[in-house]
Amino acid sequence: MASANSDLPPEPASLSASLYDVLTDLHQNQYPHVPNPPSCKKRASVALVLRIRPTYRHWPTPETSSLPVLDHTASVHDRLTPFFAQDWVQNGDPEVLFIKRASRAGDRWTGHVALPGGKRDPEDVDDKAAAIREASEEVGLDLTTEDCIHVGNLPERVVTTSWGSVPLMVLCPFIFLMTRSDSPPLRLQPTEVASTHWVPLRALLSPSLRTVENVDMSQRLSNMGGIIPRFVYRCLLGMMQFSAIRLRPTESLQSNTTPGFLPDDFRTSPSVSPMRRWTTWLSGNQSDPVKQERPLLLWGLTLGILADFLDMLPPHTAVKMWKYPTFTTPDLWLIVSVLTYRLRKRNQLQVQSGARPSNTAVDGQTAALPVAPTTDDNNEVGIGGLGVGRYYGPSDRVPDGSKYAVGIMLKGYYSRLRVAVSIFLAWRAVVGSVAAIYTWRYFRRRP
Repeated sequence: MASANSDLPPEPASLSASLYDVLTDLHQNQYPHVPNPPSCKKRASVALVLRIRPTYRHWPTPETSSLPVLDHTASVHDRLTPFFAQDWVQNGDPEVLFIKRASRAGDRWTGHVALPGGKRDPEDVDDKAAAIREASEEVGLDLTTEDCIHVGNLPERVVTTSWGSVPLMVLCPFIFLMTRSDSPPLRLQPTEVASTHWVPLRALLSPSLRTVENVDMSQRLSNMGGIIPRFVYRCLLGMMQFSAIRLRPTESLQSNTTPGFLPDDFRTSPSVSPMRRWTTWLSGNQSDPVKQERPLLLWGLTLGILADFLDMLPPHTAVKMWKYPTFTTPDLWLIVSVLTYRLRKRNQLQVQSGARPSNTAVDGQTAALPVAPTTDDNNEVGIGGLGVGRYYGPSDRVPDGSKYAVGIMLKGYYSRLRVAVSIFLAWRAVVGSVAAIYTWRYFRRRP
């Protein structure tokens, strides 16, 4: 009789070898510190936490998973090398830890998929300490233990308001690798985190999981307050589409005290009137617990951070899978497409001439901009994530960022987008005026 293992499907190729090369390089080539702009004092940090999930055929045993004891003075390279030399690691499946933020009224990132992290407090000695503290507070993960390696960082970026240049904070991503073969215990802060999810890198790199996220931009595009102006903007502009990835977690943990997690919570909670649901939709409030059931989508600023990391891994095709942001309203979509056609083609040709492309992501709420001394007013990344562009060619460290793939792809795009919106609003005003005149004449001629 054939053995059970012979009936198993073949295992996918492991990314561990490539991950080892990437982590080694990231440690040896740290990204520089980005100071705060003069008008911005806030800083925030996030933790990109990695782990290796063992596969069925290469399950670790106490003998095969034991590492030589290294003191705290051992270098990161001396800790990474023996870890990745293990059989179960070489054949394992690298994964990233994501959180889904709890739904809270007034929170800019309510319900979003994100990395553990938050604002830096005065007691934090540096940005890395802020990432470690936030990971402990939000998910109960201790990143200072011996089975966790702080590898390095990803590019720091200035986060600004959408469609503008007002800085909100400097965001600092740090990379940590868990060396244990089992899942570390997590303790979710229910007011901050609705759930946690371990997602394979293979899923993040898969073209089949690429999608778009439609975002209501009415509250960001309108300087006027109130429900009616937002409703008018929403009806005119529709939704804005951004690149996204559907997440396929291998392991998830829900915060069982999150409102709406159990059906009993809905039965015992007061019923919501149709009028309240209508006003909630008009105001764009996303704090409804039911919205926690939406599919897990990675997009915006967090995808921008991950893009810096994913672009280093094979098959290095992230830019080809990336789509330019646009609008769902048909005539606005057409105006954007026509107005940006030549610019997109020119930028894509410039990207193809590089050594390696880079991914990017855009967020309707924040912007990730390269911080560098430059006098080029056209060097605008806009409401997007800063791709790493680390190996984009021999001149990838040009100060104005023009050799970064994301900088090339989005250079000048958002200025054209604003022009397209202005043209669209003028076009709709003309059409509306003509329709109103003909309607008035029609009713005037009636007996």
